[in-house]
Amino acid sequence: MLVTRYLANDLFAGKTVFVTGGSSGINLGVAKNFAALGASVGICGRTQEKLDSAATELRALGATVCAVVADVRDFGALEVAFAKSRAELGPVDVLVCGAAGNFLVPAEKLSPNGFKTVIDIDLLGAFNASRAAFEQLKETHGAIIYISAGMAYMPYAFQVHVGAAKAGIDMLMRNLALEWGRYGIRTNSIVPGPIEGTEGMKRLWSPERQEEFIDAIPLRRMGTVDDIGQSAVFLASPLASYISGCVLVCDGGQNLSGSALFNIGAEQMLRAHEG
Repeated sequence: MLVTRYLANDLFAGKTVFVTGGSSGINLGVAKNFAALGASVGICGRTQEKLDSAATELRALGATVCAVVADVRDFGALEVAFAKSRAELGPVDVLVCGAAGNFLVPAEKLSPNGFKTVIDIDLLGAFNASRAAFEQLKETHGAIIYISAGMAYMPYAFQVHVGAAKAGIDMLMRNLALEWGRYGIRTNSIVPGPIEGTEGMKRLWSPERQEEFIDAIPLRRMGTVDDIGQSAVFLASPLASYISGCVLVCDGGQNLSGSALFNIGAEQMLRAHEG
């Protein structure tokens, strides 16, 4: 893991990192980067089997792990999860709000319930986790990292629900940076670009057009979960002790060319599924 080549492997020793939606994908990649640097790791998700598998991977990196079934839409369940994490690992030093939902759908076909589901998982879930962890973060002068998306600041076709949710998350982050800074709590967002091998890319982009998509990224490669994990480690570390209220875009420059190519590919993918 690249992060251990450049940072001390005990950088987060004695620290507790809690990741919502931490059983797979980008969020598990983030958790692994913290685990590799000595952190104890709490994760929550909706499926015990996936949590158990993720916990095994994290323990293989030397981490002490607390894996709890909890839906971020359920504030009470999160309160229980954070209490259990505290009892087993100590108070939370870093909270990563990564739980999210996404799917391609034209706005005129999106049901109110479908819109609400994404808002509830992404935005309400981010607030619930932040609020449930507040007392612990106040105690540790901790940090919150939100996993946002390019849809927060640029329109993408068939992503009206996600755009609304992620824009809300980034403003939630800024408001909490303003209000909770007095408690020593820093809040920041990370905007991942296209990350290879993730469920999001499988749902949002046709693999047949991957080469074309890569050619449109200035750095000419897809991102990895470690790219996002390393960004999170930086933002949570003493190296970023004066950074709060920031949106860090980690996308190889993909956003610079706009969303047109994504929109074309997404439309073709929808048509193929309808066919």
